[in-house]
Amino acid sequence: MGFPQRQPGLLRLLLLAGALVWPLPCMSLELIPYTPQITAWDLEGKVTATTFSLEQPRCVLDGLAGVASTIWLVVAFSNASRDFQNPQTRAEIPAFPRLLTEGHYMTLPLSLDQLPCQDPAGGGRDVPLLRVGNDPGCRADLLQPPHCNSPLPSPGPYRVKFLLMDARGSPQAETRWSDPIALHQGKSPASIDTWPGRRSGGMIVITSILSSLAGLLLLAFLAASTARFSSLWWPEEAPEQLRIGSFMGKRYMTHHIPPSEAATLPVGCEPGLDPLPSLSP
Repeated sequence: MGFPQRQPGLLRLLLLAGALVWPLPCMSLELIPYTPQITAWDLEGKVTATTFSLEQPRCVLDGLAGVASTIWLVVAFSNASRDFQNPQTRAEIPAFPRLLTEGHYMTLPLSLDQLPCQDPAGGGRDVPLLRVGNDPGCRADLLQPPHCNSPLPSPGPYRVKFLLMDARGSPQAETRWSDPIALHQGKSPASIDTWPGRRSGGMIVITSILSSLAGLLLLAFLAASTARFSSLWWPEEAPEQLRIGSFMGKRYMTHHIPPSEAATLPVGCEPGLDPLPSLSP
């Protein structure tokens, strides 16, 4: 006795039914009406050459996430986001190297208590954001977890979404994909314009003032240096001395003769004069 001829056909129907039932969890995945976006906080460096900062999805998954649920961030190139398939187990969660081969990966696993609806008591100064690509040690440290937050390798553009998974790694809910996010690109030194004519008016005024101050300081330094060296080369002369040719001599002060003494002297005997010759024989 053999099996009835209808058994192979019945087996095919059972296999087909199983194939239809298996993807039902993916088809029943709930879509959350939330679109991730760059943080609205006025911060420097919200988007850099290797990172970008997202606002935290606070009060978005409260009614769906459980205590053991995990909120993952899916990062994909903009043109590869349509090909992304939600993983069904933890083993299927794509790590960062898959970005370079398949165009997507998952990172930043968070629990619900890490995304409170209200700010913690005490008014902390930390800005509620998620910085994608903020861990440069992922590439060099082999002990890092496989889903660490590595710097992004290219300007993109990228799209992101949040995926809620239960303790077994099965997806529960997901958000919409974000708008394309392009990173900043550095400029080549040859492309930087250094012509002064394209500088702003304020920069030109500041440059002129600094140049004038530098010139005044230089003139003051030269004047002080000239006065210093002139005193070394030409010393001051004493007031008691006279310069006579190449010799130095003292002043001669004449003596004063009182009038009474001058009257008693005979004629021709004035000081400093020879006596007159006598005319008598």
